[in-house]
Amino acid sequence: MRRKPNLIPRLERCAQVLENSPEALRGSWLDVYGGFAEVHLELGCGKGRFTCDMAEANPRVLFAAVEKVPDALVVAMERACARGLTNVRFLAKDAADLAEYFAPGEVSRIYINYPDPWPKKRQFKRRLTAPSFQKLCWDALKPGGEIWFKTDNAPLFEWSLEQYGLCGWTLREVSRDWRDKVMTDYEAKFREQGVKINRLVAVKDGEFVERKAEEEE
Repeated sequence: MRRKPNLIPRLERCAQVLENSPEALRGSWLDVYGGFAEVHLELGCGKGRFTCDMAEANPRVLFAAVEKVPDALVVAMERACARGLTNVRFLAKDAADLAEYFAPGEVSRIYINYPDPWPKKRQFKRRLTAPSFQKLCWDALKPGGEIWFKTDNAPLFEWSLEQYGLCGWTLREVSRDWRDKVMTDYEAKFREQGVKINRLVAVKDGEFVERKAEEEE
């Protein structure tokens, strides 16, 4: 991504929507931010179009959006501030450290939109749908909680679909030509190009099935 000019001042101007110490909120997000019914989490929010649209449509939901790329994060924060959204907090953190920010069962829904497919076999552990990341999501979600996953990458989708099933999730709303009103910037571009979108919902139901690394390749 192209380096944003005046990045630090722009981040500082939007500091009210940045959560600098999410570790301190672990287990108490809804207590600290009162008036919300549940917490939704987005992993890799990018420029925040999806985050802000969802937050605007669901004012009783507290949205926590994780994004570790500052040049994308600042755009997302500016969007939230421009709309005057009070139910969004951004985390300039890594999704791999999710357990440090959310207690078990604290999140109702997790969104994973168009993540890096990490196409090489040796990179599979870095995918946000890999079993190791699935376990982080499973622990953070309450019983019956959901992952909403979307991607334009068909091989990643088919691999992820299999991995979710093997790890014990209940799958529903599986589509290989999904059409949504709330889109990311990437999705809007893909839609204009006629690219088909793959989408599924994975529900936390029962027990998580731990899998050995060699089984994930």
